[in-house]
Amino acid sequence: MAKVRQDAWSHEDDLLLAETVLRHIREGSTQLNAFEEVGDKLNRTAAACGFRWNAEVRRRYEKAIEIAKRQRKEKKRAMAQQKKLQQPTAQSYQPSTREVVTQTAPVQQETTVTETSFTEPVAKSVSSIDDIILYLQEFKSNFESNYHSQAKLDQLEQENDTLKAENEKLEKQLAKVEKEYETMQEDYQVLMSIMDRARKMVVFDDDSESSKAFRMEKNGNLQQVAR
Repeated sequence: MAKVRQDAWSHEDDLLLAETVLRHIREGSTQLNAFEEVGDKLNRTAAACGFRWNAEVRRRYEKAIEIAKRQRKEKKRAMAQQKKLQQPTAQSYQPSTREVVTQTAPVQQETTVTETSFTEPVAKSVSSIDDIILYLQEFKSNFESNYHSQAKLDQLEQENDTLKAENEKLEKQLAKVEKEYETMQEDYQVLMSIMDRARKMVVFDDDSESSKAFRMEKNGNLQQVAR
């Protein structure tokens, strides 16, 4: 079945890709084999894995790649040394008993020297493994720190979105209250205008009544006197 993955690469996918490529480098294999192995695990094509490695992941593992290449060279050197030691000697004659006894000490000495020279690349290989372990531990620590930072950032973005929504809601309520306040102000001005006109009319009527004068005639009737 054709591989048609379209989703984005996760941190775990990148970590699997890096570990697989570094392992193939240390073992003397090719990166193409590593891409094919990762593609089978993630249901992606080898080309997609290669593009992801070269575009995004490789630059984060420059130091680890150098260490893996050195370890590969040391491994090849140790294998070549071991193969050289396993080659038969040029002379294939059967030594006599006296020759065997005489040559016992030099053979043991040669074996000791050979083992000493063979131990040196092994010690270097162990040192390189320690560097790999130290680097992976640092990478794990950085990965966990970045993961927690990303989670905290996502939480802050979610809280920011919530605050924005509440702010928009409050702004709408404030606009509504301001509009109602303006309406009340207009109604108040109209009411005050009506009350002012009514007050003026009452005062005018009072003045009109007070301006009238009356006098009492002899027969007891009141008669209005013009002013």
